[in-house]
Formats: sequence, structure tokens, C-alpha cells
Amino acid sequence: MIDYRIDRGSGVPAYVQIVEQTERALRMGTLRVGDKLPTAREVVAATAINPNTVLRAYRDMEQSGLVELRRGLGTFVTRSLARPGSEDDSPLRREVTDWVARARAAGLERADVLALVSAALDAHDSGTPGDRDRKKEDA
Repeated sequence: MIDYRIDRGSGVPAYVQIVEQTERALRMGTLRVGDKLPTAREVVAATAINPNTVLRAYRDMEQSGLVELRRGLGTFVTRSLARPGSEDDSPLRREVTDWVARARAAGLERADVLALVSAALDAHDSGTPGDRDRKKEDA
């Protein structure tokens, strides 16, 4: 089961945060096909957001084919977003977990860690010179 956390100061609408957290859980394998999402009532109780906000997030996910709403039964995951390397026991995930622990021990806040990862992804995707040089060294 997933526990949603709403960051009211982020500027991101609550329903988008629910969708993003669900997608992240699907990518990481925390949620799997057939798993039941918490009811709207449970999410409201845990996050103090409007029930319509939860229902909007669930409808958006249903329209994108991630979940299925079954009247009287709940909302169930219908599609996985997990990729190789996201499993709990994968070496790649362990390396990232270790790196995050080192970054946090060095005093970096969550936003700092996310900024570093985003910058590294941006550099990788755009093929900046420093990134290309590192790729050559790795080859």
C-alpha cells in the first residue's frame, strides 16, 4: 500500500502529487499490477485534502491506463512502470541508495539531491562536453 504525502508549499497541485507518487511507486516496484490503492476516504484522512482532489487524481490515472476503478471494490493497479534495475535487490538501486545516504550525510537537503540528479540527467541527455568526456573515459 502507498502512503501519499502532500507538500502544500511545493506549488504542485495535490492531485498531481498523488499521480506522481503513484507513478514513482510503480516505477520502483513498490506498487504492482493488482495492488489496491487506498480509498479516497483513507487518503483524505491521511492528507487532509479534498475528496474531489483524490478522485481527480484517480480518474487521471484511470484515463492513462495505470489503474482501474471498480465500483464498490476500490481502485486497482492495472499496469506497471517498473524497469530493470528498479528492483529492491538490484545493484543499481543499491548504488543510488548508498549515494543518497552519502549526500544526506554531507548535509544536502532533499531539494539539493534532486537538483544534483536533475542536473546530471540534463547534462547526460544534452550530451554536454563534460559529460561526453566522461563517457570517453568510461569506454
